[in-house]
This record gives sequence, C-alpha cells and structure tokens, in this order.
Amino acid sequence: MRVLIISAAFPPMRAGEAEHALHLCTHLSSRGADVHLLTTKGQSAPESVSFHIHAAMKSWSWSDALTLVTMLRKIQPDLVLLIYTAWIYQSHPMITFAPTIVKRVLRKASFITQLETIKEENRLQSLATRAIRKCVKYGVGSAGVDYVMGTLYRDSDRLIVLSERHLIQLCTLMPEVVSKTEVVPPPPLIPMCADVQTARDQGRARLALNQDHFLLAYFGYVDQTKGVETLLQAVQLVTKQASNMRLVMIGGGRGTAKTALGQSVESVVSYAREMESLSERLGIADKVTWLPGYSSSSQEASMYLYAADVCVLPFDQGVILSRSSLAAAAAHGLPIITTRGEHLESPFQHEVNVFLCSPKDPDALALAIRRVMSSPDLRLKLTEGAGQLAREWFSWEKAVTRLMEAIQRGP
Repeated sequence: MRVLIISAAFPPMRAGEAEHALHLCTHLSSRGADVHLLTTKGQSAPESVSFHIHAAMKSWSWSDALTLVTMLRKIQPDLVLLIYTAWIYQSHPMITFAPTIVKRVLRKASFITQLETIKEENRLQSLATRAIRKCVKYGVGSAGVDYVMGTLYRDSDRLIVLSERHLIQLCTLMPEVVSKTEVVPPPPLIPMCADVQTARDQGRARLALNQDHFLLAYFGYVDQTKGVETLLQAVQLVTKQASNMRLVMIGGGRGTAKTALGQSVESVVSYAREMESLSERLGIADKVTWLPGYSSSSQEASMYLYAADVCVLPFDQGVILSRSSLAAAAAHGLPIITTRGEHLESPFQHEVNVFLCSPKDPDALALAIRRVMSSPDLRLKLTEGAGQLAREWFSWEKAVTRLMEAIQRGP
C-alpha cells in the first residue's frame, strides 16, 4: 500500500507534530507500506530515513493548491493521511479542503485526518483568502462545509483524535462524524535507550547526582499550559525538608522553526526563560537543571528519563491521552505524578498507574511529591501501572494497528 502523509511540520521544526510525522512515517514504513511525506520547503530528515520526503509546499496557501494536485498525481497514493492543527499551516484554509481535492484527483484513494487538537481556530484571515474560500465552498458543495474546518469533517473517510477528551469535544461540535472517528493516542516520540541501567548511570553522572539524590523529571516543551510554574513552586516547598531532591527539565528548546512559524516558537522560548528566572527568584536554581535541546535522532531525552526516579507532569487542564510526554514517561516505566481535570479519561487510575492531584495547586502537588517520595511500595506500584498503561495505549505497534484497522473499515 502506498501512503502519503501530509504534514507542514517536520524536523528540524520545533513542534510535537513534526516528531509525530517523523515517527509515524517510520513505523508505517517498517510495516511494509510505501510511505511518502509531503511537507514544507526547507524541512529535511535528521538522518537517512526509510520513506520518501517531498519538501514541496511553500506556504500552504491557495497558491500551493496546484502543487498539492501535482504531487497527488505524481505519487498516486492509496491512502492520504493529513496531520492537522491549524497553526502549522499558518491557519490558512486551503488545507482544510484537502480531502475533497484528493477525492477529485484520485477517485479510489482513502483520506484520513488526524486531528492534533479540537478547538476553535483563528478566523481572522485576509479579504482575498476569505473570498477564495467562499468560492471554493460553493465549488465543492456548500452543505456540510464548516467555516473553520472546511471539508475535513465532511469528506474525510475516517478521523483520528488523540484522546477521549478530544472525542467528547468533537461529539459536541459535530456529533454526526463521531461514528467514523477513532481514538489513537500518540506513542513516545523519542528514540529510547536499549540498556536501561547504563542509561540511568550515565544520566545521573552527567547531572552530578549520587545515590542519595531523588530526581524528579519534567518532560516536554515549557509551555504555559503545562503547569511549570506550579511545579517550581511545589519544588520550593518540598526542598525545604528534602534537600536531596533535584528536578531536571527535559525537552525545552528542541529543534528550530522558520519565518512565519517563528512567532509561536518565540513565545514558548520567552516563557521558558521566564520560568528559569522564576526558579532563581524562588531560591531553587541550584536544585533545577534546564537541559538544552536535542535532535530528533538523539537518545539524550531517554537517558535522562531513565535517570529519574519520578516524572511530574502537572498539566493545567489535567492529564489526557494526547500528551506524548506522558507516553514517554510511561514507556520508561517511571512513576507519574500528574493532575486530574474536569473529566478523567478511562485509562487513568489514581495510585494505580498515575498519582493524581488538583491542577494549579502548588500545595497539592508538593503533598503528592512527598507522598510518592516517601513510599517505595507506592513507586513500585506506579511503575508497574505505568508499564501496563504504555503497553495498552502508547505502543507504536498498537497505534499502527489501530490506524490500519481504521483504513480497512473504510468510510
């Protein structure tokens, strides 16, 4: 089967979607598919890959529609899978009509849209963009065309969402498409070290830790919704009594971004600097290590995760399956402390595979950290639970199998 993955994001761009595209292409290729990736000009693989890269799209605007058609005719895929979140396409509506374009160019090809988020996107577009969009709407048949999402909902044969919360949100927005929607959480988006003990020893040595140090790990970009401020405040509280505790911040600053995509990245980098300054103001700078970025092919993130004793992910809105940082922590068998949102998704069980506390609450998080630190039995139970969670929800084998099953079921 020939598969075309469409993603504006690809390494070295700094985005979770870029890593998702890379690993999805790699794993589909390992299952025997002839995989092609259509991405933005200037993007390139970090090293030799087992699939074909077509960095042909300039801006993902209406002017690139002809390029999309040309690539479809050239590649002749049996399946097209679009990785979609608006910002990586500069919030331009052209790509939201991709399933309709594909079906008119390739009559027999299936189309799947993988929705990275479910939310209202920016509607502020130029007059010319809106005018062309209106013409396209009538050209493809106006019934069922969404102002923001174009024909992604209507004309995709299948939809993939990354969490149960996303499925609930989609059900509220478009209940008629839920029957063709699958939940496929992202597996770990980093290469993992093969020798666990060696990785742990090397990671702790690089951090200048001895056997008495208790290491917390935060993994992921330092974004404003990730609860980093809460985490730093909790660390300040805990280290008043537990002077042997340390925190390593893994994942900030990975990759690069260019041109119009730079503004979003600059905001993240600015916030990361603000959080580093906060650790100094809280008097815990000597307890916190902020790691530099790493390449997509590097095993450094895995090494530092294995070096940790516990992973803390205090999301502001609570934990959900779509968090690839959670998938990585679970795959490394780490006890996980995280937060309970308004809706707790079915796989998560308090004190079984995660330890839950309320979000945006430094005192509650500090209490959770103390509890897990003080109980080896609880840590062992959480480690076993995390491993089971990873096997059931976050393995690449199961993710690709769910995708292939969705393809076989068809529209």
